[in-house]
Amino acid sequence: MNPFPSRRRFVQAAGCGAAATLLAGTVSQAAGEAAKTVTLAFVGCAHIHTPGFVKLLAGRKDVKVKSVWDHDAARAEKRARELNAAVVKSADEIWSDADIAGVVICSETNRHAELVAGAVRGRKHLFVEKPLGITGRESFEMADAIEKAGLLFTTGYFMRTAPAHLFLKDLVAKGAFGTITRVRGSNCHNGSLGGWFDTEWRWMADPKIAGVGGFGDLGTHSLDILMWLVGDVATVCADIKVVTGRYGDCDETGEALMRFKNGVTGTLAAGWVDVANPVTLLISGTEGHAVIINNDLFIRSPKLDGADGKRPWQDLPAGPPAPLHQFVDAVAGKKDQPLVTPREAAARVAVMEAMYQSAREKKGVAVG
Repeated sequence: MNPFPSRRRFVQAAGCGAAATLLAGTVSQAAGEAAKTVTLAFVGCAHIHTPGFVKLLAGRKDVKVKSVWDHDAARAEKRARELNAAVVKSADEIWSDADIAGVVICSETNRHAELVAGAVRGRKHLFVEKPLGITGRESFEMADAIEKAGLLFTTGYFMRTAPAHLFLKDLVAKGAFGTITRVRGSNCHNGSLGGWFDTEWRWMADPKIAGVGGFGDLGTHSLDILMWLVGDVATVCADIKVVTGRYGDCDETGEALMRFKNGVTGTLAAGWVDVANPVTLLISGTEGHAVIINNDLFIRSPKLDGADGKRPWQDLPAGPPAPLHQFVDAVAGKKDQPLVTPREAAARVAVMEAMYQSAREKKGVAVG
């Protein structure tokens, strides 16, 4: 029996399940169906993704954001107004509130460890915006505490919801590309060139607060996809640098070479000084090849009907809802949500930390 589905059979088998998840997480709420109300709190509102998360939660009829805390009172008040929530003076008020089932942590990265510890003490499920921590060590300590407490967790690795990435993960698992020899991920935009971090989000261009600069900020997403597809990383070598100097000594771009534990060679590009990012993912193996160019997926594999690499592959599975939707659904009791585990989130921090060490010391570094 051929383990590699035709386009139509894959969509019927994989796509239907993903589509069902998507419909359960979004369309049913839009239709106003009765659902269990999930009570949440915002803990820190500093991240650039906060406005999008506020809009997402405000659009769900089954979510009540009861409280908002931030060390910046004006910032907390702004988001509380948008969510029709109360501002609390201390995060401790959230940890001790029995009505609150989960928290969305969008604080500065250097506050994550303290806030995650509080959420664990208060037994609150956690959505923590990436990266999980400043260092690999503190990130794994957070992961250990979350797992020991048996709490739900995920982070904002939204690229896992892309239909092309889901399709490729299935093909990699089934050996459609033979022995994979190399992979490449690229995630770049023009944030520095456009001054995205000049005002409200300035802390994100301060590595002492954010943990990383432009390379780590965007690179963690593509790194997550590469590790999700291929596995853990053993060693790295990286060149990370400032280009415009707009944000002082904050790095703005970089390139890293990785050796995965299974022998695959990987490269990662990321940064804030690119005017375009046409080739975002590449997988090359002894029997096949896949590349995403300008959001179109091209596949060449003798094990997949019609995969000649000449035309964009169109028949893809439906992606699941965004990570924050998944988190709310899981807190509401829906099973089998594709959440990122705390240990996965910590592992990405450890690899990125090794890349920055490599760039500083100008040598290869083993991932600790």
